Amino acid sequence: MSFNRLDPSDFVVSSDAISSTLFSNNSPSLTAVFTSSAQVASSAGNYYVNIYNSAATESIQFAIAYGNEPGSGSLVYNTAVNGKSPTGTIWGQWQDLVLGDENTRFVFGAVTSSEFFALPMERARYKDSLFLGSLSLTLSGSSGSITLTDNSQYVTAVQFCEAGRVFQLITGSTGVRANITTQRNTADGYSANSGSYGWLLPDIGTILLNPMALADFPASGGIGLGYSGSYQWGPQVVVSTGSQSPVTSANISLYTAISQSMTKLGTIGDFYLNSQETITSDFIFVRPRSSEFNYSENPSFISGSTGEVLYSSFINNPQTYITTVGLYNDNNELLAVAKLSRPLPKDFTKEALIRVKLDF
Repeated sequence: MSFNRLDPSDFVVSSDAISSTLFSNNSPSLTAVFTSSAQVASSAGNYYVNIYNSAATESIQFAIAYGNEPGSGSLVYNTAVNGKSPTGTIWGQWQDLVLGDENTRFVFGAVTSSEFFALPMERARYKDSLFLGSLSLTLSGSSGSITLTDNSQYVTAVQFCEAGRVFQLITGSTGVRANITTQRNTADGYSANSGSYGWLLPDIGTILLNPMALADFPASGGIGLGYSGSYQWGPQVVVSTGSQSPVTSANISLYTAISQSMTKLGTIGDFYLNSQETITSDFIFVRPRSSEFNYSENPSFISGSTGEVLYSSFINNPQTYITTVGLYNDNNELLAVAKLSRPLPKDFTKEALIRVKLDF
C-alpha cells in the first residue's frame, strides 16, 4: 500500500451560518401558546411557567420566569429571613449566568433595573444560537399592544457579557425598528422613561424583558402590563392572600400578554424567532497523479502466492478504479474514509482531483 502526504495547500477551511426554524414542527412562528395547570400548581410553578405550543402534544417551547433583586413578588422561604424568596433566587441565578457578578445589575438601555422577565427558549428548540434580526414578539396589555425586536442592525460595536453577545430590545419587527412617528417612544426605539424593553441573549437562547418599560403608561411606550392579586411594581415584599402566589401571577400576566396578542391581532401577534447554526467544513483536495495509484494489491490484480501481475497487459498498461479515499495520520492509522459516488477509472494517462469534505 502506498501513501501520499498531503501538503498544507491541500486543506481549506470554510464556515457557513445556516438559519432554521426555532419552534416545533419546523414552524417559523408560534400562533398559540398554552400552559400546564399541573406544572403551574407544582412547586416549580413558584419559579417559572413552561409555555407549550399545543395543549395536546405538550411540547415545551420556552419558559417564563420573573426575577426580583430584593425578592419581591413571592412568598419568602422563611418568614424570619426577609427577601429570600423564589423571585430572589431567579434573580441570583440569572445574575450569575448573565452578568457573572453579584454586585452588578441589569442595565436596559441606560436604565438600571432590579427586576426582569426571563424567557429562555427550550434547548432542544435551537441549535448554536438565536438568529439575529428574526425576532418579532408582540405583547398586549391594558393600554394596547407593542411588538419588540432586537437592535442588531443598528449597533456598530457589539456588547458582551458572561453569557455572550447582548442586544437591546426595541419596538419593531424582524430586526427593523418601527416608524417612530407612529410610536409612543423615543427615536432609538426605547421606552421614554424606562430604557430599552430588555435584552436578546442569542448565545444562550434567552430573551430578557424589562418590566418597567412594559408597565409604563402609553405615552411613554408601555402597554400598562400589570399583575393580579396584591403584587405591585416596586421593591416591597408581599404576602399572597389568594390561591395563586404573586410570582405565579406575574408569570401568568406575561403569558397572558403574549397569548392575548395572538388572539386579538391574529397573525400580526404571532411570535417569530429563528435559530442559527455555524457549520465548519474542512475541504481536503486529493490529487492522484498520472504515475500514481495505477496498480492494485487486490487479489484479482496480482497473484497472492507470487505477487506477480496476473495479466501481462496490465504490466505496462494497467487500469484501476478508485472507489475510496482513506485519510491517515503519521502513524498510518486510518482516521476517515470518503466514498466516491461511482468508481473512477485510473491509468497512466489520467489524473484526478478529488475533494473530500468533513463537516463538524
